[in-house]
Amino acid sequence: MQLFFLQVDSSALKTAPQMQSLWDILIKGGVLMIPLAILFAAAIFFFIERLIVIRKASKIEDNFMSIIRDNIVTGNVAAARSISKNNSHPVARIIDKGIQRIGKPIDAIEKSMENVGVLEMYNMEKNLSIISIIARIAPLFGFLGTIIGMLSLFKGIAASTEYTANTIADGIYIKMITSATGLIIGILAYIGHSYLAAKINRVENKMEIASAEFVDILQEPTR
Repeated sequence: MQLFFLQVDSSALKTAPQMQSLWDILIKGGVLMIPLAILFAAAIFFFIERLIVIRKASKIEDNFMSIIRDNIVTGNVAAARSISKNNSHPVARIIDKGIQRIGKPIDAIEKSMENVGVLEMYNMEKNLSIISIIARIAPLFGFLGTIIGMLSLFKGIAASTEYTANTIADGIYIKMITSATGLIIGILAYIGHSYLAAKINRVENKMEIASAEFVDILQEPTR
C-alpha cells in the first residue's frame, strides 16, 4: 500500500503544471515588449525626477510671509529682500521680484510677479508631458503587439490542420500579454501624472495666495 501511494504521488508531481515566473511570461510577449520596457523605464525616471523637483518647490516656512510683512511694514526692505533672495522656493522668488519693484505702480509689480510665476510653473511642469504621452501610447503599443501576434496565429491556423483548441487558446493567451502590459504601464503612468499635477496645483495656489498677500502688504501703512 505504501508503494502504491508513493507511485501516485510521484506521478502527480510529474503531471503537475510548473509555475512560470513573471519574467518568463513577459518574454513570451515578443519583440514589442522591448519598447514597452523602454516606456516603463522612462515613466519611472521622469516621475522620480519631477517628484524630487516638485517636493523641493513645495517646501517653505509657514511664517515666511509673516516675516516679509514685518520687515516691509517697518521699512526694512533690505532685510525682506535678503530673506526672499536666500530662499529657493518659487513663492520666495516671486516675492523677491515684487520687492525689487517696490516704488513702481501696483499693476507693474503684479505683472512682474505674474511673469515669474509663469516661469516657475514651466519649470515644475517641464517633462510632465512625457509621462502623459507614455500613458497614452503604452496601451497602443500593447494592442499593436496583440494584433500582430493574432494575425500570425490565424495565418498559421489557416495554413495547417495541426492546431487544436488548446494550442489556439495558448497562442491567444501569449498574444494578450502585450496588451495587458501596455495597459498596466498606461494606468501607472496616468496615476503618476495625476499625482504630480495635483502637487503642482498646490504649489500654484501657494504662489497665488502669496502674491495677493504681498500686494496687500504694500498697501498697508508703514510704521
